[in-house]
Amino acid sequence: MNKIIGFIGCGNMGQAMMGGIIKAGLAAPDNIIVGDLDERSLKKASENYGVKITTDNNEVAKNSDILILSIKPNIYPIVIKGIKDHVRENVLIVTIAAGRDIKGTEEMFGRKLKIVRVMPNTPALVGEGMAAICPNDKVTKEEAKEVLHIFESFGKGEIVNEKLMDVVTSVSGSSPAFVYMFIEAMADASVLDGMPRDQAYKFAAQAVLGSAKMVLETGKHPGVLKDMVCSPGGTTIEGVAALEEKGFRDAVISAIRKATQKSIELSKL
Repeated sequence: MNKIIGFIGCGNMGQAMMGGIIKAGLAAPDNIIVGDLDERSLKKASENYGVKITTDNNEVAKNSDILILSIKPNIYPIVIKGIKDHVRENVLIVTIAAGRDIKGTEEMFGRKLKIVRVMPNTPALVGEGMAAICPNDKVTKEEAKEVLHIFESFGKGEIVNEKLMDVVTSVSGSSPAFVYMFIEAMADASVLDGMPRDQAYKFAAQAVLGSAKMVLETGKHPGVLKDMVCSPGGTTIEGVAALEEKGFRDAVISAIRKATQKSIELSKL
């Protein structure tokens, strides 16, 4: 990809993206320019990845072929107001802010530009992110694939319809918190039964990681994989029965749907 990739915002997600892009060879460090008011974050990005840095967002806006707005949703209006007259007509703008839909972003820029709305998640920080990619009607299929490749450099990605973004927010964006709670609960039970806590976290976390990998790599239905572990009259089916008795599935479904509804409410503010 022989294009200049610009970042406005140099936080954890932005730096995770830079690292993935460079590691995958999608862009050389010299072709990445990063703007932020936090000079410490800029220095860290420069030291870690060798990218160009600046405290002037307009410098990033003017020179980028792909412009990634890696900033908090609440400061989108302020940042866009400052750069909107400096972005080129054919720039590809990537947004990663929850609750900021494509139409709203277009209105902030005051003109129709190529915009790709993306919802990544925090496992991107360890190279295992999941991102939903949604381009507007000005973005070509090839350009959408370019953005997809960027996010696949530190995890996986899927192109989705924008109407699914609130569901993506819950099932992908919010759900890591639910998984951490599950890991913590399994570790607490193991500690209760005598296992050292550090060891308990390792066993529980690796079990979740391996199980997720089984779903992705075998292509088998999660129910089939569950049945493979459940021997008749064994320990696993005993635990499954306890989870069902406590309403495990209902609780998870409720959590995901509550998060989706909250995302819908926030997008209307």
